[in-house]
Amino acid sequence: MSISVLRCSFLRAGFASLMLFLAALPAQPVFGEAGTEDGSRVVSVGGSITEIIYALGAGDRLIAVDSTSLHPPEAREHPDVGYMRRLSAEPILAMKPTLLLAVEDAGPATVLDQLRAAGTKLVIVPDDPSPEGVIEKVSVIAEALDLEEEGQKVSGRLRQDLVRLGEALQDVERTPSVLFLLSIGRGAPLAAGRETSAASIIELAGGRNAIDAFEGYKPLSPEAMVGAEPDVLLVTDRTLGLLGGEQNLLSRPEIAATPAGREARLITMNGLLLLGFGPRTPEAIRSLAAGLHPELSIPSSAN
Repeated sequence: MSISVLRCSFLRAGFASLMLFLAALPAQPVFGEAGTEDGSRVVSVGGSITEIIYALGAGDRLIAVDSTSLHPPEAREHPDVGYMRRLSAEPILAMKPTLLLAVEDAGPATVLDQLRAAGTKLVIVPDDPSPEGVIEKVSVIAEALDLEEEGQKVSGRLRQDLVRLGEALQDVERTPSVLFLLSIGRGAPLAAGRETSAASIIELAGGRNAIDAFEGYKPLSPEAMVGAEPDVLLVTDRTLGLLGGEQNLLSRPEIAATPAGREARLITMNGLLLLGFGPRTPEAIRSLAAGLHPELSIPSSAN
């Protein structure tokens, strides 16, 4: 299939961004440092980074991970250096790493500066929530670990999977409006606006983000939630638990008054799978697309 044909089909299914990397993948990583002399004692900060390390077959190099590194299950067996945005230098330095791979919004910046000053080799990994962003992550991490050949193999499988999904989703005739809610505590849940990983994965799965009035994650007033008129409600497993389960969520007045609430159209997914933008992103697209478009035949992984 030619690039021009693929471009047409993916644009119709919300895959416009995918064509950027199909047409011209970056030859060199934009972030990070080229290679590493000794990547045998690696600390990973970022769940998708840890997943990519395992996908590259380098899980045995890990000596510690952050609290978001929950997949694969064996990642949880490593010491935990804390949440990626609230790091401390001391527990990381105590592990005596030869390489620290950290997602680009890890921090605080003062801690990263302390680690650099202590001589820790630090590679910052980009975190663009898009198909081409996943490919760039793989490239940066593979180069840092001196595993470029393995990186090319992982990237090739990802591209093949994404193309197959794009071909299946070109038959989508209707893009349902999807409202993603994220609960981070006992307060009101936050809705995903533009320029979020939730908005990106919704589009890639053949949906339309219900919120276009703002960027990032913000609380919605009951009136705004009703006015958004989502066809489908999307939440993570954790959010569903924090909000008291499916019945409690759907019975909230502001949700019950929406098309999604009236028809009980609720999709629940693992948060890291859904929003991680790592090697399982095709799986996330596949799962979400199956929920949004049950009438379609979604292809299984080509791997």
